[in-house]
Formats: sequence, C-alpha cells, structure tokens
Amino acid sequence: MRLAVPKETRAGETRVAASPESVKKFKALGLDVVVQAGAGAGARISDADYTAAGAVIAPDAAGTLKDADIVLKVRGAESSEISQMKKGAVLAALLSPHAEKDAIAALASQGVIAFAMELLPRISRAQAMDVLSSQANLAGYKAVIDAAAQFGRAMPMMMTAAGTIAPARVLVMGVGVAGLQAIATAKRLGAIVSATDVRPATKEQVESLGGTFVAVMDEEFKNAQTAGGYAKEMSAEYQAKQAALTAETIKKQDIVITTALIPGRKAPILVSEEMIKSMKPGSVIVDLAAGAGGNTPLSKPDEVVEVHGVTIMGYTNLPGRLSTDASSLYARNLFNFVSLIVDKKSGALAIDWNDEIIKGAAVAGAPVQGG
Repeated sequence: MRLAVPKETRAGETRVAASPESVKKFKALGLDVVVQAGAGAGARISDADYTAAGAVIAPDAAGTLKDADIVLKVRGAESSEISQMKKGAVLAALLSPHAEKDAIAALASQGVIAFAMELLPRISRAQAMDVLSSQANLAGYKAVIDAAAQFGRAMPMMMTAAGTIAPARVLVMGVGVAGLQAIATAKRLGAIVSATDVRPATKEQVESLGGTFVAVMDEEFKNAQTAGGYAKEMSAEYQAKQAALTAETIKKQDIVITTALIPGRKAPILVSEEMIKSMKPGSVIVDLAAGAGGNTPLSKPDEVVEVHGVTIMGYTNLPGRLSTDASSLYARNLFNFVSLIVDKKSGALAIDWNDEIIKGAAVAGAPVQGG
C-alpha cells in the first residue's frame, strides 16, 4: 500500500504530517511512503531526512497523490488535491468539518474515506492519537512565551541591589489542555498565576500547578458540572456575579491568556472592551480563539494589535510557531491512528467500522449503518 504526505498548501501552515521517525514506522508496517519535495521545510525536516528514513520524494502534489491508498495531511485537502485522490483512498487530517462542509462534500463525492482527527472520541484508548491535546499543549506553552516576549517587563520577582522587581501577574481563562500548560509555563517563568473555568473540577488542577482559582464559589458553581464532566449552563444571576469578579481580577493582571473554543460555533467573549480598557498600559492578551471569532471583541486573526494601551495577540496557529515539535507529535498521533486501520500481517487496509474511534472520526466514506 502507498501512503502519501503532500506539502501543506494553507497560508502560514508550517507543520507536516509525517516525521522521519513516523516514516520508519510506516515502512515497518509494510507501507510504501511518498513525501512531496519540500513538505517538511517549514518544520526543518529536509527531503534527505525523509529519504534516509525510507521515503520516496515526489516532485509535486500530483506525483505524491497518484495511486495513494492513505493520504496524511495537517490541514484539510484543497479541491485540486481532492480531485487527484482515488476512490477508496483514506485521508486523515484536521478537516474542520463544521466550517468546511463543501470540502467534506467533495471528499464524499470523490469516494474518499475521510477522518477528521479533531473528532476522535476523548477516551483512554484514543489518547495516543489525540491531535487536539498534543497541539493544544504546545499552544498553551507558546502563548506564554509569546506574551513574555511582548511584555515590557520581567516575569519573575528579581531582587537586586538597585531594588526589587515585582513578578508579573498572569490570568489564564479556560483550564483545558492549553490552559493547564499555560499555567505551568507561567509558573516556571516566575509569574503569579491565577485561572478561571466554568467547571468546578478544574479548581484542584489549577491549585496543583501552583495557581489561584478565580470563581464565585457558591452552591450553584459547586454543582455546575454534569456526571460526564461537562459544564452546565449557569443562571443569569451567577453569570453576572462571575463577570463582576472577572472584571475586578483582570484590572490587576499584566498578561491574560484566553483559551475558550466551542467546536462549530463562534468563540465566546470572555474579555469585554470595558475590561480591556481597565487593564494597565503595557498589558498583554493572547487570544487562542482568534481564528474562531475571538475571546475578545478586539482580537484580529493573525495580527498583533494595540488597543487602549493593551497588546492583543491573535495568532491562529500557535503550534505552527513550534513547527518541529508540533509536527513530531502530530506525526506520532497519525501513526497511531493509521496503525488502527492497517492489518499488521498483510499491510492492507482493515477498517473496523464498529470501532468507536473510527465511527467518531469518520466524516466521509463511512458505510451506511444497517445498509
């Protein structure tokens, strides 16, 4: 079987879907690996590195995709790529199925079996394939590093003969994978860190990393999580109290990192313009949801803007700003997924459509249930 890794075509995408390490593993599975020339350049992986790992280098996308049984990408395929995929080929990538419905329809029309890696069920068996977690972990780290570089002061407390420099104050809004890594990174840099989230269970996680949890701790909040770990919708009264506490907290912060994303929907506003106006001049906001509408109304996708004396950073691909590590982790995720759909003895496709991981990620080409 032939596995293809074309060069990414989306503007600003520096990651690649395979590493030399994963190429070796695919070869051990019995797959022939073809990588498009220059595919790894953005991640500092040369064609020679892929060749040494056992891959064949194709000069262009057409040569890469020709007769490919499995296609691996970081971002979804363009129409020109889809038209070159053969019927029955498997595509695994971050496909943004809620936003890119036309592309999903084109894949289905072409007869491609498409798996959106962001739709993998959050179960223990799928953890090694969880691209959202591997990439969000890097995004949380990079958000703090970028903020520290932009911030005009030092992060830790410094005691010198000339006097003491107070530590920076960092607020992380949203305690998922990215938020937890942001908390840990800011603490390692010596900042005073606080965090907020709508799920009560995150309080212990924040405190275990040395942060202070910010929330109105009344009875409603204590019961604000379902048995499955999801947040319940809060009453208008509670939301008003929490907004007032958040507004008061933000005034004291030097850096705010927002991480709230809702798949298929516009990102919620966490920091209003009034809150931004209340922040100290020179403060920094890193909005990890800038590509989905933003957690502030003033965020601009892929821009760094200064508004009311506050710098708002709206990078939409923070993992891509750490492309070597991001590609390495993503490639491992994809290898673990492909291992699930390839028979280890014959090297042929063996897709178990009853597997909940397969069913959860499939967006095109899946058999009709009961058909």
